[in-house]
Amino acid sequence: MSKLPNMFSIRHVLVVSLALNISLILRIVYDNKSRSEVPITHRLRLSTSNFANSTITDHPEDRDRVINLDHGDPKMYEKFWRKMGDKTTITIPGWQSISYFSETTNICWFLEPEFAKEVVRLHNVVGNAVTEGRYIVVGTGSSQLILAALYALSSHDAAEPIDVVSAAPYYSSYPLMTDFQKSGHYKWGGDARSFDKDGPYIELVTSPNNPEGHKTGPVLNRSNGLLIHDLAYYWPHYTPISSPSDHDITLFTVSKSTGHAGLRIGWALVKDQEVAKRMTKFIELNTIGVSKDSQLRAAKVLKVVSDSTEEENTEEGKSFFKYSYDVMEQRWKQLRAALEANGLFTVAYFPTGFCTFFNKKTENLPAFVWMKCEKDIENCQSLLRQHKILSRGGKHFGVSQRYVRVSLLDTNENFNLFIDRLSAMQL
Repeated sequence: MSKLPNMFSIRHVLVVSLALNISLILRIVYDNKSRSEVPITHRLRLSTSNFANSTITDHPEDRDRVINLDHGDPKMYEKFWRKMGDKTTITIPGWQSISYFSETTNICWFLEPEFAKEVVRLHNVVGNAVTEGRYIVVGTGSSQLILAALYALSSHDAAEPIDVVSAAPYYSSYPLMTDFQKSGHYKWGGDARSFDKDGPYIELVTSPNNPEGHKTGPVLNRSNGLLIHDLAYYWPHYTPISSPSDHDITLFTVSKSTGHAGLRIGWALVKDQEVAKRMTKFIELNTIGVSKDSQLRAAKVLKVVSDSTEEENTEEGKSFFKYSYDVMEQRWKQLRAALEANGLFTVAYFPTGFCTFFNKKTENLPAFVWMKCEKDIENCQSLLRQHKILSRGGKHFGVSQRYVRVSLLDTNENFNLFIDRLSAMQL
């Protein structure tokens, strides 16, 4: 065998080997430094990269951007509905929906039959409400239906307005909605837990509760009380469905069931015929009915939701409720990890429950996180505002400013930015 050229002497080999080792050491140091600079929430999301909705907001312009999580604008559902393509597309000819009337034989004469049919079908598919023996009253969102129910339940011959109460923390709009019209029939009476007046009253029961997320029931339970059950969040992607709701007046809304807040459609399931008539009369006086176009589009949306449930595990993919549950579950996992990282806030832990819709135990995954500030923080809303996060403080819900409500229904980009800022907070 011939000798190696001089350029491949032992000395040269040692020099090359030393250079390679130094390069390797520098690379390891750089990688470790880079990883230590990645925020903890980024590392959390990287570890769950198989989740389809996970996005990382690394854009420099996001650092100074204010994110508005004060209201529950359900934009997180947009991705699902984009995937549905033309399934929810409808064409409304120019001659359609001209008349005020939909079905003159119906108590709610502006209720579109197609919408009513899909409401009944969806409740039967989900199993969250009794529809048999109920009158359906459609409204411009559940907000109008709440006012219609207050009008229907209050006595128009009483010497003074009936008190309307709800257990704190109550939905922040209840006091404002009740007193806005300065009605002589009803007025806001405050926290149901501290209500001690004799006489009739109306109690608003929100279950799952907004803002807390717990399932609730009436607090007062007096014989002269009237109840309105607001079940906007009693759907399987927010809470286990334990049994069909069976109340005198039950309110639902498209905005939280499917995410179509812009449709402004809600519905009430009413036992008593006279109450349904009076609710219809209020809406007639208030807006002369409800948009037929919105009802027809809402009917198509509800149909797709029911269809997706029946087609689950086929080539069509996940149902709307399964998709939404997965998104909410992942968001709550990221949220709890971020809260553990900063230690400034506490949130409730919810027990799992058997869900008749999913036929298994599922988690309670509220649309809002109800956070309490710890240590010496007196105003939770102000603290979040300092970090360019808009939220809704506890005073709006009848409790201390140490509490704050934050929406978890915004876009992936805004949600991830919220988690990043939450993790980085320090006093």
